[in-house]
Amino acid sequence: MRILMTGTAGFIGFHVACRLLDDGHEVTGIDGITAYYDVALKRERHDRLAMRPGFTRHEFMLEDAVRLAETCREARPDIVIHLAAQAGVRYSLENPGAYISANIVGTHNLLEAIKTLGVRHFVLASTSSVYGASAESPFTEDQACNHPLSLYGATKKACEEIGHSHAHLYGLPITACRFFTVYGPWGRPDMALFRFTSNILGGRPIDVYNNAQMERDFTYIDDVVEALCRLLPHAPAVTTPTRRGVSPVAPFRVVNVGHGQPVALGDFIGAIERATGRTAIRHNLPMQPGDVPRTWADCTILEHLTGYRPATALQDGIDAFVAWYRDWYDAA
Repeated sequence: MRILMTGTAGFIGFHVACRLLDDGHEVTGIDGITAYYDVALKRERHDRLAMRPGFTRHEFMLEDAVRLAETCREARPDIVIHLAAQAGVRYSLENPGAYISANIVGTHNLLEAIKTLGVRHFVLASTSSVYGASAESPFTEDQACNHPLSLYGATKKACEEIGHSHAHLYGLPITACRFFTVYGPWGRPDMALFRFTSNILGGRPIDVYNNAQMERDFTYIDDVVEALCRLLPHAPAVTTPTRRGVSPVAPFRVVNVGHGQPVALGDFIGAIERATGRTAIRHNLPMQPGDVPRTWADCTILEHLTGYRPATALQDGIDAFVAWYRDWYDAA
């Protein structure tokens, strides 16, 4: 198939693009290569993709509506996978405008650019952050998400709502994938695993929030890629029987993509200590604004649609990341 992807120089986008190319698809990739984190890491991901047959690289911001529309028309995509976004909960406190621009304006521009192109399935990256202050666990797709705790979560929920309106008005089949704390090789330097590994190996303290009284549903990158690729043939339809996460009025569906097992932050740090062979120096801090005490995905819908449930053990995933980290920085 012809697949248009945004965010191909990003962590998840790079891995998904590699898998799609391995499977023989043509991939048109768009990325703005922003300086939110190490541009060299983003550049290396995109350079590696650009060397592969079947990949076409574009580097510009989705806010450039004219160029985006031209690129979409040239690509003539069967499927669109929208992974580009301004990520990060804490950074949204420092630079909120970047989230409105990249997430809301960028998503709207993309939907407008492809709404008449006959796209068979639009896959939208969302996040567990949309659940915000929900006290129910595990999180299910039919829970109300009306109390976001960060601007990041609020903008991603807004993207879901904008997507739903396009699905209803233009018949564009959309699946919103709510990702839960994705980690693994080539990961983002702003994420806890990257920062903890860097500091532990460097003999520096790690900041541990809420005295480690937090839990996260850590999801290994290979599991996310497998889940997303299996979802591609399952475009929702208006005639789809009403099930959890499915709109009753539009070809729109929400699907949790997580491991389905929350891990205590202390156990997460312990796994990094085992992988690095070093003991962390812990600097305890209070809960940070925008953080939530626990995330936990109910992945029943994912398994129902695809027959797949993420299963990579946390220690195996962290071992793989630490091995990559050591190799990357030795090579760098």
